[in-house]
Amino acid sequence: MTNQNNQEQTTPLTALQHDSFGYLNGELFVEGLSLAEIADKVPTPFYCYSAASIRNAYTLLSDRLEPTGASICFAVKASSNISVLRLLSELGSGMDIVSGGELERALAAGVSPSKIVFSGVGKTRAEIARALKAGIQQINVESCAELEVIRDVARNTGCRASVVFRVNPDVDAQTHAKISTGKKGDKFGIAIEDIPDIYAKAAEATGLDVAGLAVHIGSQLLDLSPYRAAYHRLATLVEALRSKGLSVPRLDLGGGLGIDYHLGVGPDVGEYSIIIQETVGHLGCELTVEPGRWLVGPAGMLVTEVLYLKETGDRVTAIVDAAMNDLMRPALYGAIHPVLPIKSCDDHAPYAYNIVGPVCETSDAFGSYCNLPKLHSGDRIAFACAGAYGASMASSYNSRDLVAEVLVDGDRFRLIRRRQTIDDLLALEKPTPMEHAFLRSRDC
Repeated sequence: MTNQNNQEQTTPLTALQHDSFGYLNGELFVEGLSLAEIADKVPTPFYCYSAASIRNAYTLLSDRLEPTGASICFAVKASSNISVLRLLSELGSGMDIVSGGELERALAAGVSPSKIVFSGVGKTRAEIARALKAGIQQINVESCAELEVIRDVARNTGCRASVVFRVNPDVDAQTHAKISTGKKGDKFGIAIEDIPDIYAKAAEATGLDVAGLAVHIGSQLLDLSPYRAAYHRLATLVEALRSKGLSVPRLDLGGGLGIDYHLGVGPDVGEYSIIIQETVGHLGCELTVEPGRWLVGPAGMLVTEVLYLKETGDRVTAIVDAAMNDLMRPALYGAIHPVLPIKSCDDHAPYAYNIVGPVCETSDAFGSYCNLPKLHSGDRIAFACAGAYGASMASSYNSRDLVAEVLVDGDRFRLIRRRQTIDDLLALEKPTPMEHAFLRSRDC
């Protein structure tokens, strides 16, 4: 769907959205379907994703990375719906998981266990055992204590554990403080100076296959220079390990590529590829990258309906039926998502609104917007760039229904997650029979 009516837009679309989202005859389209028509069949709020946008993003990144030989493992936490995972898997993507639940989602989507990477600082014994029995590609080790647990679980299950050590390179990703993961003091990874000793001891341990190193410095990176700094430090570490006779066959370069939430131009993935080639390309390692947001963020919109308009000071507040439990990013990170009207109006004068949700929290606010058309109760709008960390972070706070998800592919759509209603939630809370807790006497 090309942009055939630019003058009716309140905000430009990103390059990644351009072929999938646009206005035609005054209506916002996703590929070959009007969002208004979808909203007539699926009650708001709901997430709507473009399959074409995801395919285009994956193909572009894969093409740019081809000179590096790097494989792609999608960061499941960004968008964990199994239909989205299946779509990416069919394109050739592996998966980067951070929980046992995400492992089950990836397997349910048909992803080969040999293309699954398990990251995260707090893996349980049960999660580790399930991953080893499934035969995943690798477990990224984040601490010495975790390594000992992995060895113990591997011994008890009779499996060999392929492990990669996540390095904390002490590099500032220059991103939001809550999503920075590569600085000294962050909870992620092992300090770079501690790696040589730990790596050497693990290489001699039974039950472990030491496969290499990993690094991930943060999320939503728009400036690519921190990657160069981190990968340079990683390359120096590889050479130091090899000088001691240690094998380092694999490098997991993490993810974090950002998108421009102002619907402009994001980071150049061609430049990202060049950075990889110039920093670690000479090492002869098998390379993996783990993008999440960059692949799916621009592909999704949260569609919502205006419930009420009220005067608040010098601005009108628009109360919509989507809330912070549906899209947490504004409340959690102070993020601002662009807003697009589902249908344009004849009045092109810009109007200013505070857009808020119905949840009983002051933080349930999506932001202030000053270039919107005049809104009325019953109008539908869409929060753009909502395909990442939207539905995957949603909850049923205030006992609200868990938001539905829709996938558009060409001129058809399907519901890929039905709305979880209050009846569904209440069914989970039916009490089980009371059980006795026996108190044991203790010797005095």
